[in-house]
Amino acid sequence: MAASETEAGSLGEFLAEPDNARLDLTTAAARCSQALGLQPAVVYLADLQQRRLVPLTDVASTLDVEASLAGWAYRTQSLHVEESQTGGMTAWLPLLDGAERLGVLAVRAASIDPATLRSGRALAALLAMMITSERAYKDSFVRRTRTEPMQLPAEMLRTFLPPRTIGTAHAVSTAVLEPAYEIGGDAFDHALTESTLHAGILDSMGHNLASGLTTSVSLSACRNARRTGSDLPDLIESVDDALAQWLPDQFCTAILAQLDLATGVLRWSNCGHPAPLLIRDKRLVPGALDREADPPMGLPSQLASMDRRVHEIALEPGDRVLMYTDGVTEARLRDGTEFGLDRFVDSLIRATAAGELAPETLRRLIHSILDTQSEGLRDDATLLMFEWLGPQR
Repeated sequence: MAASETEAGSLGEFLAEPDNARLDLTTAAARCSQALGLQPAVVYLADLQQRRLVPLTDVASTLDVEASLAGWAYRTQSLHVEESQTGGMTAWLPLLDGAERLGVLAVRAASIDPATLRSGRALAALLAMMITSERAYKDSFVRRTRTEPMQLPAEMLRTFLPPRTIGTAHAVSTAVLEPAYEIGGDAFDHALTESTLHAGILDSMGHNLASGLTTSVSLSACRNARRTGSDLPDLIESVDDALAQWLPDQFCTAILAQLDLATGVLRWSNCGHPAPLLIRDKRLVPGALDREADPPMGLPSQLASMDRRVHEIALEPGDRVLMYTDGVTEARLRDGTEFGLDRFVDSLIRATAAGELAPETLRRLIHSILDTQSEGLRDDATLLMFEWLGPQR
C-alpha cells in the first residue's frame, strides 16, 4: 500500500473517533500530524489587526506579518518552504477558511517532498475548519489574538460582525475596522447567496454605547429583511422602522449593495454616506459611483418624503468597489492636517497597484492610514472592498 493511502487511512480513523472531536486544537493538530506521518505542526493565528502571527503554543514565538517568511505565506496565501534553524525543513502553509485568512501552519520535516506537502495541505484544511468552528465559543482563541483590552461598545459590535473576508469563484468581499479595540458606531456586513453578494457599511451617530446599539439594531434589521428576500428599498425601510421604534433619537448612515454574481450588475442605495469608489485596471474611475445621497436611516420622515433610490451600474471583471466611513478621510496626520480624500485615494491606488489579493490590499491600506496618525484615530475608520472576478473562474 502507498504511503499516502496509509496516511489517509490513519487520518480517517482519527476523524471517525467521536472522542477526538472534543480535543483542544493544539492536541488535535499534534495527533493529526502523527496520523499523517508529520512532525507536530504549529498553528499561528493572525491577531485582530493582522500585524502579528500568534502561535497557539507557548513553545513558539510570535512572528511579524511584514518581516517573516510565515507572514509572507499569510500575505500571499501561498506556500513557502525554508530550511529550519533546528535542522530539516519548514513548510509555511496558509490557513484559509474559504476566502478568509486565519493564519499559517508550520509543518516541519527532515525534507519536504510532494507527499509531505499533500499531507500538510490536508492538515491545514482540516485545522482551518476546526478553528472556524471553535472560535465562536472558545475564548482561548480570542485571548491569543488580542493585544490589548477591548472596550464594551467594540465588544458588542464585533459580536455582530461577519467574517472579515468571504468569497466565491465569482467575487470576494473583505473588510477592516479601526480602531480595533475602541470602535463605537461603525460596522460592515457581507453575505452570499447562490446568485448575489450582499455588502454594506454603516456609521451611526456618535462614538459610544448608544452608537453601538444603533448599529447593532440596524445590522439586525437589515439581515432580517434580507433573509426574507426583501429588495433594497424594503430592506432600508425595515431599518428605518426599527430605529424609529426602538431608538427614535438615533440615526445611521449607510451604503447597502447587491452584486449579481453572474452578470456583474451592481445595485446600491446611499443613505447619507460618502460615495463608494470604483477601481478599474488599478486606477480610480473618478465619480463613477457618485450619486445624490438619500437621508440617513432612521430619519427619512424628518429629512425627506421621497422613496429610497436604488442606483445601478455594470461592473467589468476585475473591478473593485471600495466603501469607507468618514473616519478614514477625517483622520489627522502628525502635523495636524486632515488625511483627506485625495491622500486616501492616492494610498488606495498605491495599495492596489501592487497587484495583491483584495484582503492584503485592504490590510496594507488601513495600516498605511494608521501609521500616519500622531495620536490615533479620532473616529471609527471602516473599509469594505469587494471585487467582481467575472461570470466564470
